Amino acid sequence: MEIASEVIESMLVKFKSERKWTLQAIEQLTDEDIMWSSNADSNSIANLVAHIHGCVHSRIETIFRDIPDTRNRDREFERGLKMSNEQAYGMTKEAFDIIIQYLEHLRAKPDLLLSQPFIERPPLTHSQVNNETTVLNLMIAMVREVHYHTGQIIYAAKIRKGQLTWRYD
Repeated sequence: MEIASEVIESMLVKFKSERKWTLQAIEQLTDEDIMWSSNADSNSIANLVAHIHGCVHSRIETIFRDIPDTRNRDREFERGLKMSNEQAYGMTKEAFDIIIQYLEHLRAKPDLLLSQPFIERPPLTHSQVNNETTVLNLMIAMVREVHYHTGQIIYAAKIRKGQLTWRYD
């Protein structure tokens, strides 16, 4: 399973990097910045954080921690969603920690990468994958989803603050 291990390691590096840069951006924002959106049709950082957290809950916590899917996707995109900087930071950190813990679990059991964890579960909703998906396909979808939205978070933070300060440690 050498290739499976390489894929898992690559994803771990990617998600750890995304966590680092996204949390650094959020640290530099005020509560007002977190709830700001550029127009009525755009998502705020609060919306994006809630959405990332919701995706992680419905796609990873349900299989990794066997927690029932209680996600309310519509709420993630409510206009005027209230969230403090502290809440945004905590939800972002929690979402990334769950992803990274799951990947570390897969690192120990790389044969699970081709398993189909949703095959016996209720149909997935609001997902780009179906119940026949493999863990590999699920995690590739998570890389795309999370990267897309963290890019939006960092872009919105730059719009609000201009220059952001980065730590490269």
